[in-house]
Amino acid sequence: MKVVKLWFEDTRIYITTDSGETLYQSLYFYPKLLTATPEEREKYELWAYGISWSELDEDMSYESFYYEDAKEPANGIQAAFLKNPYLNISAVARKLGIQQSLLASYIKGTKKPSETRKTEILAVIHEIGHSLLEVSF
Repeated sequence: MKVVKLWFEDTRIYITTDSGETLYQSLYFYPKLLTATPEEREKYELWAYGISWSELDEDMSYESFYYEDAKEPANGIQAAFLKNPYLNISAVARKLGIQQSLLASYIKGTKKPSETRKTEILAVIHEIGHSLLEVSF
């Protein structure tokens, strides 16, 4: 595959290939790119198998543009954490009393939490939100 055009719109990265395909991915899966400035995003290199932003220490394979699960975060736990990167996975896991790797599996979608666990995770996220609302200076 050869990329002939690369651009960003909102929370997505798009490419057009030499075969005329236009593909995209959600930047929520690439938090460094999501929060990068337009100038930082433009400093990329096209490699044989992907795109590299060396200053951001971020790489993206061309193959990943074909992954259906890279289009948008899944509703629920994955979207909550990807769209709110300031939610610290290890801190939330500690507060829940579960392993960070288990919470990460829920976020990635490789494991599915029970309805009870979903309720517990949501309660901790809401508790964090309420705590932040009480902050004053």
